Amino acid sequence: MKALAKYLILFAFAALLATACKQQDVEKQKHVFRYNESSNITSLDPAFARSQSNIWAINHLYNGLVQFSDQLEVLPSIASSWSISEDGLEYRFALRRDVFFHESPCFPNGPRAVTAHDFVYSFRRLLSPELAAPGAWVLSSVDTLYASAADTFVIRLKSPFPAFISLLCMQYCSVVPQEAIDHFGSDFSRNPVGTGPFYFKLWAENEKLILRRNANYFEKESGGQLPYLEAVAITFIPDKQSAFMEFLKGNLDMVSGLDPGYKDELLSRSGELREKYRDEIRMETVPYLNTEYLGILYSGLPANSPLAIREVRQALNLCFDRERMMRFLRNNVGTAANQGFVPKGLAPYSDNAHYGYAYDPTRAAELLAQAGYPKGQGLGEIVLLTNSSYLDLCEFLQSEAAKIGLNVRVEVTPPSTLRQMMATAKADFFRGSWIADYPDAENYLSLFYSANKAPNGPNYTQFSHPLFDKWYEESRMTTDLEKRLELYSQMDSLVMYEAPIIPLYYDQVVRFYRPETEGLQSNPLNLLTLKRVRKR
Repeated sequence: MKALAKYLILFAFAALLATACKQQDVEKQKHVFRYNESSNITSLDPAFARSQSNIWAINHLYNGLVQFSDQLEVLPSIASSWSISEDGLEYRFALRRDVFFHESPCFPNGPRAVTAHDFVYSFRRLLSPELAAPGAWVLSSVDTLYASAADTFVIRLKSPFPAFISLLCMQYCSVVPQEAIDHFGSDFSRNPVGTGPFYFKLWAENEKLILRRNANYFEKESGGQLPYLEAVAITFIPDKQSAFMEFLKGNLDMVSGLDPGYKDELLSRSGELREKYRDEIRMETVPYLNTEYLGILYSGLPANSPLAIREVRQALNLCFDRERMMRFLRNNVGTAANQGFVPKGLAPYSDNAHYGYAYDPTRAAELLAQAGYPKGQGLGEIVLLTNSSYLDLCEFLQSEAAKIGLNVRVEVTPPSTLRQMMATAKADFFRGSWIADYPDAENYLSLFYSANKAPNGPNYTQFSHPLFDKWYEESRMTTDLEKRLELYSQMDSLVMYEAPIIPLYYDQVVRFYRPETEGLQSNPLNLLTLKRVRKR
């Protein structure tokens, strides 16, 4: 009996210990935010913050002079304040003195404070031809930059550019220490040293990336010193449906985006979260500065191409019901692009704009007849290039166009091949998208400026119009916001009239997260910011 009693005591103690350990694990998990990057991460160097997966991770690790609020207002970050000269050429930033780089072997005597000289170094590095950074373009309008004092950084532009302050919010413009670049060399991209709310801890190739809380982070708020989480764990599960299953099992805290593999499982046709998930999942959507569209080569087409005729391009815009397309193919996540190219959520977009294309097959048929192709007779085949992810949208247009006699053939092309064809003006009719680099309509309208014709810029349609160019150049020079927005409206209206594009929809940021997560906010740039996130 004594032996049995002793055994029971030992068993109870072991069970108690196991329970305590399990509770400890649960408690630890409350302070770790876990998400997946199916496309992996290629670099943690802010100069290469090109893909969304890189941008998100870099945003956790670094800071710049300024930052966006969730409403896309420009707020202080390392710069406590700034001033812009009356001529719009000089930007003068006063820096905080309490911002320190992360601990690193590159600082044998301990981390040091950030100074204006670090921004001089970081920006010159970004512009360096030797680095060949994809983000160098954000500083293309800069004439000179210098530190007038340890805590004062000055930038002078070649000509006024009202959107410039927004560009400085991009992760490309994060500050990096020269000591880290000298110490790690080309390995800096895998050994990042920043100032952000989290610091680099571990990167296991194709498995996970671990970031830990920066206890010396400079931002504070009423709830205490940021960040609230102890760690961020990023996995690299390539299959989005597998990652979604991990989310349902509680192994991930968030899933971003709407993948065809699980959209109908989660959402009704009207875009509502299905009832069976309402207790265990939260859903948040905001307008996303992303316009999905079909592009048509405006110049460089064969002389006999029907796409060279404006009325044919306009008929393509009118022949399909975008509202129906969104309901059946996107579960109403997004807004039908019945207005211009500038998306919802960004001025001068308006639901009551006087330009754009609502569904009108009768008018589309009339335009075809005006173009000399009644009911599409003699028009021939129009080839539309897309990748497999957008096949359903393109096939929808194909079936709707057939109703008015337009013969559209959809051809699936690998994404890299399609990008190359667009960049070299080899794609006459193609599926494209434009995600804002910064929240100013100029970023969208730059796609139609003559000087930006691909491969020198993002004008993949090779659009060229002297009046558009005049308005675009004028808008770049004016600091009067009201006047600039009026010019933007005129440019967007002209593009829609000439119809080198067929806008499909304005996207939405959609995130699914667990109820115990608090402080996870979305924004129209789809930037993931975790410094204010808590887990109950």
